[in-house]
Amino acid sequence: MKRILKLFLFIIGIYLFLYINNHWIVTTEHVYESEKVPENFDGFRITQVSDLHDAVFGDNQHNLVKEVQNTDPDVIFITGDVIDSNRYDLEQSLDAVRQFVKIAEVYYVIGNHEVATNKVNEIYEALNALGVHVMPNTSVTLKREGQSITVAGIEDPLNGYDTQSMLNQALSSVNRENLTILLAHRPEQFTTYVENNIDLVFSGHAHGGQVRIPGIGGLAAPGQGFFPKYTAGTYEADETVMNVSRGLGNSGFPFRIFNLPEIVIVDLKSKS
Repeated sequence: MKRILKLFLFIIGIYLFLYINNHWIVTTEHVYESEKVPENFDGFRITQVSDLHDAVFGDNQHNLVKEVQNTDPDVIFITGDVIDSNRYDLEQSLDAVRQFVKIAEVYYVIGNHEVATNKVNEIYEALNALGVHVMPNTSVTLKREGQSITVAGIEDPLNGYDTQSMLNQALSSVNRENLTILLAHRPEQFTTYVENNIDLVFSGHAHGGQVRIPGIGGLAAPGQGFFPKYTAGTYEADETVMNVSRGLGNSGFPFRIFNLPEIVIVDLKSKS
């Protein structure tokens, strides 16, 4: 009887551990300070959502939407893989997005899973219809009282174009004196972002390494293999800072371990 009770408690413990690791959303805050941040954008708040992979956080995504709303964002960036190519359900994936647009302006780039569905146009049309700013190798200028910053976005290399050519297209008409923010799904392309003098990059894709080993970091990430370099947090080289979100959902391996789903906040701060 005691063995059965111990086994039962062990199973319950494992279930609770996995449930918390895959459903307890945390918020990570960063500050990006630069002379290129205009005074009128001081305190401008960016909330990043990445790699939802069709995961569900409460009825009608209530828990996720509430967490995003609580960040009080000026803009929301979605950095790819809002859907999962292995269990494609666009309507379910859009439950959260259609609520995000009521909170703040939403800017979006695709990830490899959108490309893998061969339904990129369908996804773009659905997001455009919701009022999302879709960024397929393009850029926009955000203005505040006469001052401006640039937001650019590139698609995923799985669509057949190399990162440099997509950046060339996205940045072709950009005023590089402006703070330039890039939405790009893949963090392993960091060197290319640095070579193009991007100021601030938002990326995802690595799922935090899926399984995080305390004191070491992520175990494996797509495009980087075992013990990947870019899985979570900020990375800096020359004048470029890259923020990598651990993301929210899973693909392939069904569990996140020591790797809570994450929303990222970045507050802009003007040095001047």
